Amino acid sequence: MFTLDIPGFGTLNIEYLVMDYNGTLAEDGILFKGVADTLTELSKQLTMHIITADTFGLAAAQLKGVPCKLEIMQQADQISGKKKYIEELGGSRVAGIGNGRNDSLMLKHSALGIAVVQREGASAATIMNADVICRDIYDALDLFANPGRLKATLRS
Repeated sequence: MFTLDIPGFGTLNIEYLVMDYNGTLAEDGILFKGVADTLTELSKQLTMHIITADTFGLAAAQLKGVPCKLEIMQQADQISGKKKYIEELGGSRVAGIGNGRNDSLMLKHSALGIAVVQREGASAATIMNADVICRDIYDALDLFANPGRLKATLRS
């Protein structure tokens, strides 16, 4: 569990970290270097969920050994599918990380929505539904190891 009181924002009681795969944790299907180790470390305090269409068919192999639940979604209507996934977990207990348009409602319905802008770019709709925008997945995941940064960004 990740708990953080943020003045003017509220108290976060995060149990689940739900992430997109391609463009967020990986580029062209290949997991970014060091991300597996960071996810493994974070899994000691959060339950990891990765949801993807798995465009390149590499997600399962790339995530082998990472303590996470991998959900491969159908190509059609991923926006609604990811939103439903968050709602079933209980959005008030979820932090979501993504970059694509299909992540926009996932971030909107999570207690904490984080958009990442990497080489693939990020959808404007997703950025508009995020609470925090990070330059890459390393900075996004690092917010959980250094919660003072998150508090400084979101306090009012």
